[in-house]
Amino acid sequence: MTLAAFDHRSFDVDALLAAKGDRTVSVCLPARDEAATIADIVEKVCAHPLVDEVLVVDDHSRDATAAVAGAAGARVVQAAEVLTAYGSGPGKGQALWKAVAEARGDVIAFCDADVRDFSTGFVVGLLGPLLADPELAFVKAYYRRPSNGQPRGGGRVTELVARPLLHLLFPHLAGVVQPLAGEYAGRRDVLASLPFVEGYGVDIGLLIDVAQRYGVARMAQVDLGVRVHRNRPLSDLGPMATVVTMAALRRAAVQGLPETVHLVMPEVPAVDVRYGERPPLVEVPEYQRA
Repeated sequence: MTLAAFDHRSFDVDALLAAKGDRTVSVCLPARDEAATIADIVEKVCAHPLVDEVLVVDDHSRDATAAVAGAAGARVVQAAEVLTAYGSGPGKGQALWKAVAEARGDVIAFCDADVRDFSTGFVVGLLGPLLADPELAFVKAYYRRPSNGQPRGGGRVTELVARPLLHLLFPHLAGVVQPLAGEYAGRRDVLASLPFVEGYGVDIGLLIDVAQRYGVARMAQVDLGVRVHRNRPLSDLGPMATVVTMAALRRAAVQGLPETVHLVMPEVPAVDVRYGERPPLVEVPEYQRA
């Protein structure tokens, strides 16, 4: 079975508003040092009629990300101050997990905060399938990323690591175009029922876990067109590729994997890549009380 596929341009906002009913929607932006781009994104999302809350989780920024996002209309929380008994971070997976804990919506959508060509069509595309079809649990975005002036498929870690892993270990997810896309949405009860891999393993971990627990039939992907954001240097991609691999291998029940990999790369300092997960929020007493 393949994932249902949608185009963000196929959804009518008025029809989605009618289908939404009394459900509430939170759009969450995990952000670290994104003062240059976040104001435009927040302003556009805050103005959209489908959105009830824009939440920015400031993940240890060293610039004015929090102040800029707040001035643009977002509710801003510091990642280091949310569920502190489970660690302060930093890291993408931790920030997303804390966003689910803090968000107030029945439906939660995640968008990257470093997008330079952000369109509210991204939000409509992510929310559309979930609002229109009550059976769907999770929606994943895909898009083309320009390189050297030409649109192409996924990033380097996506094409060289994530997609081959899915083809080999989880062939029912081989049709997912962008397994590492940071734009996705889910129902609160679904997201709260799953562990979140720390760091950059969170995207592939959630994808595999949703399919295992809820089934591919309750998942969809949506074409968001072309998306422009910054490309990271290879020295950043080595640790990212390592934790993505660790997350996938654990979900394939590969035994004997280390908790930490000492990653040695030429011409840059060696780095320890540690694997960790945050527990499902439904198992966290503080979340249950809230």
